[in-house]
Amino acid sequence: MIFITAKFRVQPEHASNWPSISAEFTQATRAEPGCLWFDWSRSLDDTDEYVLVEAFADDDAATAHVTSAHFKAAQQHLPQYLVETPRIVNFKLPQDDWSELGELAVK
Repeated sequence: MIFITAKFRVQPEHASNWPSISAEFTQATRAEPGCLWFDWSRSLDDTDEYVLVEAFADDDAATAHVTSAHFKAAQQHLPQYLVETPRIVNFKLPQDDWSELGELAVK
């Protein structure tokens, strides 16, 4: 799978509305056949920062994502609400779902 984490620093006046600002893009991405997950979280340390955790089944799914019409629309629409270019970590992993964190196993 292609596993991606990205940090988005949103302009303070738009931070509370980021879920609705990014909703169309989020919904369209989650509907992609190769999307395993596409989940936003808000930072506890910086309320203007959102963290996106996303995963795609393989290279073909990731390519389909970044070449989709909704991705191109997001490229035009979302930057106007951001403080800076989002930061990203991107890895290929030999798995297709979350693993359990054994060190904190619930018994």
